[in-house]
Amino acid sequence: MKTTVRLDARDNVITAIKPLEVGEVADGISPNQMIPRGHKMAVAAISKGDPVYKYAQVIGYAHEDIAAGDHVHTHNLDFRNVDQAYEFSTDLRPVAPATTQDTFMGYRRSNGKVGTRNFIAVLTSVNCSATAARMIAAHFTPEVMSHYPNVDGVVAFSHGTGCAMGGDGTGFEVLQRTLWGYARNPNVGGVVMAGLGCESMQIDWLLEAYGIENGPLFQTMNIQDVGGLRKTVELGIKKVEAMLPLVNDIERTECPASDLMVALQCGGSDAWSGITANPALGYACDLLVAQGGTGVLAETPEIYGAEHLLTRRAVDQATGEKLIGLIRWWEDYTERNRGSMDNNPSPGNKKGGLTTILEKSLGAAAKGGTTPLMGVYKYAEPVTAKGFTFMDSPGYDPASVTGQIASGCNLVCFTTGRGSAFGAKPSPSIKIATNTEMYTRLTEDMDINAGTIISDGRTIEEVGREIYEMFLRVASGQKTKSEAQGLGDYEFVPWQIGAVM
Repeated sequence: MKTTVRLDARDNVITAIKPLEVGEVADGISPNQMIPRGHKMAVAAISKGDPVYKYAQVIGYAHEDIAAGDHVHTHNLDFRNVDQAYEFSTDLRPVAPATTQDTFMGYRRSNGKVGTRNFIAVLTSVNCSATAARMIAAHFTPEVMSHYPNVDGVVAFSHGTGCAMGGDGTGFEVLQRTLWGYARNPNVGGVVMAGLGCESMQIDWLLEAYGIENGPLFQTMNIQDVGGLRKTVELGIKKVEAMLPLVNDIERTECPASDLMVALQCGGSDAWSGITANPALGYACDLLVAQGGTGVLAETPEIYGAEHLLTRRAVDQATGEKLIGLIRWWEDYTERNRGSMDNNPSPGNKKGGLTTILEKSLGAAAKGGTTPLMGVYKYAEPVTAKGFTFMDSPGYDPASVTGQIASGCNLVCFTTGRGSAFGAKPSPSIKIATNTEMYTRLTEDMDINAGTIISDGRTIEEVGREIYEMFLRVASGQKTKSEAQGLGDYEFVPWQIGAVM
């Protein structure tokens, strides 16, 4: 049985499949110290200041002289900001259209979009109306909802901002896009929006900005105008009750896979993320793109150091330069807040074998597969291109997924190596384990075990096909393990940018 993984002949480190003890021989090298599972061992001498390579890319620089057989990790590997030489459209590999059209059973909306779920959303313009929204949603118990079998539930999307928003308006615009994005998401059949009345995020301004009108499936109210919390909750319940029969009348019909837009997400990553689950998800993304569907990669800090690989895949120079613009914004953002792009990876990522953001990013970018980058979007901006796309967001999973759902994603696919109890509403989240050990320990939370690529010798293509086929089943109504456990009510986390006044 193999005990290490070497990803490219140019790499000067390998990854331990199991703990390597002093005296063992792995890839012709005997460790000088115990190498934990998932961690890196040098296969050649590396002088102080020289680059360390994994994925045939630089993941950091030697802090001191490193001997062959040494453990390579945070104690002897330094991060440096990367000054990349960018190329545009030099690695375009368009996927051949699928010869047969795959389908799923979805909810066709009047605007032509297709939902994989059918929720009624109670949205809040401000934190001050969060309690009202949750009380409204809580009224619609499983007993009540049993009379509406085509409705997946009534869910409150409350947040901690909406007022005291200062500065240049960026935060205000982001929240507007996020709220309207959730109202517009094809997994939402009806919306009640609740505000306080005096907040910065005025509901009337939102309606005017996006040309929204009240109707049977879109209703608004303010606590101050209605006459207090109790009256607002009672009115909100009545509004939802009026919507339920209308939303329930919508039934699943056969729809092409091209109507799927999948959020490509990872969290609680480890050394195996970039070796098993992320490349497998990338292959599933390629299969989806071949069907005319859309994959949306995000988490801009977690492609830092790998963005040059994406600009080579940009469909044109303008698209590639938009991505570089996001990188420059994040460099400035972290600098003015006295942070570092290398604040990510997290302690858990490092325990799992990841050392620098460069190493993490090279693995994370694999979720995007190999097809051309067709568009780059702001946080929560509607994704209009088909194919592989990118949306700006933080690396914080709930905030990132919130933006992807607001951009139109009707499915979420989430890879994890350390384990993550994450779910999303209104878009179901498929969870993929990067290693068999964690999958076995957290089997109630994981939908697919990509760790079999290492433990059982399965191929990336086999697991990628399994992931893609699960896209279709979940889109047709099969519950994910996150859904079965009731996750998703507290994962609405709009990205808050700028000063709180």
